[in-house]
Amino acid sequence: MDADVIVVGAGLAGLVAAHELTSRGRRVALLDQENAANLGGQAFWSFGGLFLVDTPEQRRLGVKDSLDLAWNDWQGSAGFDRTEDEDSWAVRWARAYVEWAAGEKRSWLAGHGISFLPTVGWAERGDLRAGGHGNSVPRFHIAWGTGTGVVEPFVRYAQQAARDGLLTFHHRHRVDHLIVEDGTARGVRGTVLAEDDSPRGVASSREEAGEFELTAQAVIVTSGGIGGDHDIVRRHWPDRLGTPPAEMVTGVPAYVDGRMLGISADAGARLVNRDRMWHYTEGLRNWDPIWPGHGIRILPGPSSLWFDALGRRLPEPCLPGYDTLGTLRHLRTADGLAEHDHSWFILTQKIIEKEFALSGSEQNPDITAKDRAGFLRERVLGKGAPAPVDAFLRKGADFVTAPNLEQLVERMNGLTEKPLLDAALIRRQIEARDLQLANPYAKDAQVQGIRNARRYIGDRLGRVAAPHRILDPAAGPLIGVKLHILTRKTLGGIQTDLESRALAADGTPVEGLYAAGEVAGFGGGGVHGYNALEGTFLGGCLFSGRAAGRDAAQRTA
Repeated sequence: MDADVIVVGAGLAGLVAAHELTSRGRRVALLDQENAANLGGQAFWSFGGLFLVDTPEQRRLGVKDSLDLAWNDWQGSAGFDRTEDEDSWAVRWARAYVEWAAGEKRSWLAGHGISFLPTVGWAERGDLRAGGHGNSVPRFHIAWGTGTGVVEPFVRYAQQAARDGLLTFHHRHRVDHLIVEDGTARGVRGTVLAEDDSPRGVASSREEAGEFELTAQAVIVTSGGIGGDHDIVRRHWPDRLGTPPAEMVTGVPAYVDGRMLGISADAGARLVNRDRMWHYTEGLRNWDPIWPGHGIRILPGPSSLWFDALGRRLPEPCLPGYDTLGTLRHLRTADGLAEHDHSWFILTQKIIEKEFALSGSEQNPDITAKDRAGFLRERVLGKGAPAPVDAFLRKGADFVTAPNLEQLVERMNGLTEKPLLDAALIRRQIEARDLQLANPYAKDAQVQGIRNARRYIGDRLGRVAAPHRILDPAAGPLIGVKLHILTRKTLGGIQTDLESRALAADGTPVEGLYAAGEVAGFGGGGVHGYNALEGTFLGGCLFSGRAAGRDAAQRTA
């Protein structure tokens, strides 16, 4: 055989699986259709957020968290309703993952040299129900180095294993078939793509240069999801989210094409929960794109006012940073919105300086470079918006500014084919909201949320602007931001048991075949259920890749 184990996909899950294997002396063939510059896959580009429970970082900030609270939040968010079938393993994965996040995960990461910012983010604040979707407390721990820093040690391990003769890189090798003999996965067959020295993330050539076949005792599929192919996203778009958008921006490189899902199914693996997916509603067109249709997500604080394409303020819990899929559902199903693929933020200069962050390693150069002094200078002590945010404000196609509301609405209407916004309607809504700020109490749910957020020191110091009237000239100028739906994650995929073994339709393992990361719904075919709590995508790659590598190492001894 060519190796003990073949790993398909050189993203984070594949690298973790490879490390578990080579650290136990197994010979690994690591295949990827992209070149060596793309080691680390999607995770390299991420913000590096990781879901952790009851950590020293939380406790220092006065956050009281627990396994019980986190598990309650996870169940309320996941809404598992196929527990006798498609969710049968997903529920077990979810419990195991939350226990890991509340236990060994932080020390395991530290053992690989991964540490965190002292502040903890409060992502996905939820649908305003105690038993519903969302994080009850801040749990979004940002790694020093962002996603690049999370990937780095596992890239280093792979390169060292290659020098030691335990790992062979097969770049530009596209898998077209899984070889299954007598019910057991024995290898892969596919196409060698022509050499391409394109930089990381840039769409590469699909010119074919040859064929290959490799054999092993086991195959681990870690090939990612479908977010780079809008046609597949639309094909699986669920009715509960309304009609799929005609236009979206893309939050992942073009190679995130979902090919291995169908190939794995052809080999006998069962695909489940294909209708579950995770796309953001706060997407921007990147003014400096790397891949086709490159979109960037705003990580918003809670103060921007959110309007639909017709100028109607979104209802709670469709508030910035609260309920991603609830907001997506509203924007795709509310009266009059089916034909419109955008929405709007209206905010002030004071808000953008304090509250706007952009997802992605390249949009956070200070954190990615682990520049602690730069982070303090830029984010805590600095005045004005962070440099990447300011660049979007100046150069981004989706930003307009104006000294007054009427001029702002006129410029916002200039970004759409037809002038859909009425300045008088928007003024009435903003003035009604602004009246709520005269007292320390209010009936406006968003104002209540702002004040609640500022009770958390992490938000008050670096994430949430002091409450103020949107139409206060001293807080200006006014800013309008056109928001697009941004494709991101597949929440369903190959059903696996707790060892990451791929399962067949009858629930038994396909011998020798494993799946980890997004292609497996980050574990079990859908560990998140219907909703993610954020910081759980990288963690799912780590956890499921680790499980696959460890079990495959044991079974190939």
